[in-house]
Amino acid sequence: MSIKVDLKGKVAVITGGAGVLCSCMAKALAEQGVKVAILDLKKQEIERVVQKIRSSGGEAIGVEADVLNKESLVRARDVIIENYKTVDILINGAGGNHPQATTGPESPFFDLTVDGIQKVLNLNFMGTLLPSQVFGKIMAEKKKGTIINISSMAAYTPLTRTVAYSAAKAAVSNFTQWLAVHFNQEYSTEIRVNAIAPGFILTNQNRYLLIDEKTGEPTQRGRQILNMTPMGRYGSPEDLVGLILFLCSDASSFINGAVIPVDGGFLAYSGV
Repeated sequence: MSIKVDLKGKVAVITGGAGVLCSCMAKALAEQGVKVAILDLKKQEIERVVQKIRSSGGEAIGVEADVLNKESLVRARDVIIENYKTVDILINGAGGNHPQATTGPESPFFDLTVDGIQKVLNLNFMGTLLPSQVFGKIMAEKKKGTIINISSMAAYTPLTRTVAYSAAKAAVSNFTQWLAVHFNQEYSTEIRVNAIAPGFILTNQNRYLLIDEKTGEPTQRGRQILNMTPMGRYGSPEDLVGLILFLCSDASSFINGAVIPVDGGFLAYSGV
């Protein structure tokens, strides 16, 4: 049997699509002939990604949407249906951490606020669940589709300091498994839900937490990460692309409810 990663003509919705990781995914999908809908809160960043895709010959639209507001997501859905008629792929890329939910010398665990913790829990978990309701309903109605969630190494073993983020990503992994079973049992065996669990990806957001801005050498936290990563390097956004294309395509037709690490061996290493 010949296996091809053929995605031409598919329609993908990507939340958090203007961010570093998801904009890379969006561009890669567009290069495969996928019509991409970029959902984000940042209008200028959305337009930047859309224009970059279009200038390379791809097809994309941008829609401002709040993943924590179901009405906002429904409005975005209506715009996408008007332009592209359907949704085949949903990538739940919106997420992240916040200083108010992170421990440190100036922010002991006992002083973390309910608002700060709830903000991170909501963004990562509810920000995955609500788009899955809105866009997953389209898949349920047509009995076919693919959802990819973004988990984390923190879902397996919580990282120091990131108490709410670690808990939220564990919830995303659990929800991925639950939703995969739910769609198959209630709607169609042709709907798949999986997640990727990135390791330490070097982006502009975390660069100077991991690399000393003055010397270019790893920080203490950076050295700890590299020492625990058998491949001895940080990942890049491009390192996620191959798995995304695979999970979006029929080449992964029997992979469902999986949470797949992309981590350079971090999860496999015990430290000894």
